Amino acid sequence: MQPRISMITLGVSDLERSIRFYEQGLGFPRMESPPTVAFFTLNGTWLGLYGREALAEDAQVAAEGSGFRGVTLSHNLRSEAEVDAAMQQAVDAGAWLVKAPQPVSWGGYSGYFEDPDGHLWELAYNPLFWVGPE
Repeated sequence: MQPRISMITLGVSDLERSIRFYEQGLGFPRMESPPTVAFFTLNGTWLGLYGREALAEDAQVAAEGSGFRGVTLSHNLRSEAEVDAAMQQAVDAGAWLVKAPQPVSWGGYSGYFEDPDGHLWELAYNPLFWVGPE
């Protein structure tokens, strides 16, 4: 298997609310897609939004679940100021601030927010090396 992630699909409880959050709130560019799913182009991958129940059914797993799911999505930025600005944009769009951006033990700067369905996002600046597309 080649080392890449082609798409991240999030199961959401309210597709229209999530579309507004990612498209209008965060400014992610939305692709044309069927009415039951939404796709956004990211640098090197895609983000998909799909009904939580339908996604669980597709994977043949139970849809219930709460609390920490053992996964975070990370968005790396070029400076602490960019982290702060992106966090404010997310909060203004309706995200819940989980951990305010701050210096972290590994030498960088990061914070966390939850999207409207509780998916955990890290916003980070890593001064040791760039983690992202050029």
